[in-house]
Amino acid sequence: MTHGGARTREVVTPDGVPLRFAIALAGDRAGAFLLDYLLVHAAVLVAVLAIFLLVGWAAGADLALATALLAFFLVRTFYFTFFELTWQGQTPGKRKLGIRVIDARGGPLTAEAIITRNLTREVEVFLPMTALAGPDLVYPGAPAGVAIAALGWMLLFGLLPLFNRDRLRVGDLVAGTIVVRAPDARLLDDLVAAPASPAAEGLAFTREQLDVYGEYELHVLEGLLRDGPAARPDAMAAVAAQIREKIGWEAPAPDDRAFLRAYYAALRGRLERRLLLGRRRAHKLDRS
Repeated sequence: MTHGGARTREVVTPDGVPLRFAIALAGDRAGAFLLDYLLVHAAVLVAVLAIFLLVGWAAGADLALATALLAFFLVRTFYFTFFELTWQGQTPGKRKLGIRVIDARGGPLTAEAIITRNLTREVEVFLPMTALAGPDLVYPGAPAGVAIAALGWMLLFGLLPLFNRDRLRVGDLVAGTIVVRAPDARLLDDLVAAPASPAAEGLAFTREQLDVYGEYELHVLEGLLRDGPAARPDAMAAVAAQIREKIGWEAPAPDDRAFLRAYYAALRGRLERRLLLGRRRAHKLDRS
């Protein structure tokens, strides 16, 4: 499916809410990876220079080389996983290019999925890259054909996203993830700052009603409200009815969009205040 010139993918959340996302372009994914790769190398370079400064250039050459190899492995292993875990599916490169990782089934992005998709990168990219740069680094006495095989391996996996509709690499297929264009946060700020409709005026939610949901549900509401007032009224009606039931809303209900926008603004404010107090609630199942 395409929308506005971009290929889109609809996912259904565990609550039955359909959300539509624009698939990240292959060029955006490649550009984000290149930026992240350069940052990884910059971190390794800092580690090597630190060794040289500590033990001296002549005495530290072998140590620096060993440190570089170890640092490159550790940084590349934990860099992508760390940022995608803490930045909600984004790395510095992905954030710069405006893309992010989400769960392909519409649920919260789990740590297991993030770790899995990034561990497979070793097999997809870094192992064949090492073999291409120096077959002896893979194992001593490796024949020259190893480099040719590594090049073919990299091309096979590197071009895979071009041959499936969702631009998935092997890590995405294994982990059940998909990379999409990140929504424009300015629109969401406008939703909060815009004057409330007459139907939504006077709506107030208690702390207990807001604590029913968490950060994941906030993102579901973002996706629903982002499409505009006329988009998917059936989905808005279903979500509004579910929220009213979950929070025990008994007051007269305004129109669904006005109710959802008011609840979104209140929930966002509640979560931001919780973060200021050092507490983070990822989703409704997190009772911490």
